[in-house]
Amino acid sequence: MHKDETHQHMHGYGIYILVWFGLLTLTGVTVAVAGINFGALTIATALFIAAVKSYLVLTIFMHLRIEQKAFKIFLLVALFFFVISIVLLFADYSFR
Repeated sequence: MHKDETHQHMHGYGIYILVWFGLLTLTGVTVAVAGINFGALTIATALFIAAVKSYLVLTIFMHLRIEQKAFKIFLLVALFFFVISIVLLFADYSFR
């Protein structure tokens, strides 16, 4: 990738500050949700908020949108195995 292509896709400081405030807000929501009993949905809610925060960090701060296709594939494979691990963990937990 050429230097101008990378520079063309970079975000301004304003978007970084907005995303940072968004991450702080989502962290506050996570803490608030931890104190509320949603029953079986408590863990699912916390994981959903964590997934949104991860998406923001990956796309904005780690510039995943401008990475090469091979890097994106490696990330998807890692995410696939992570999801399988989480599903197996909760399946095991639910039958105990």
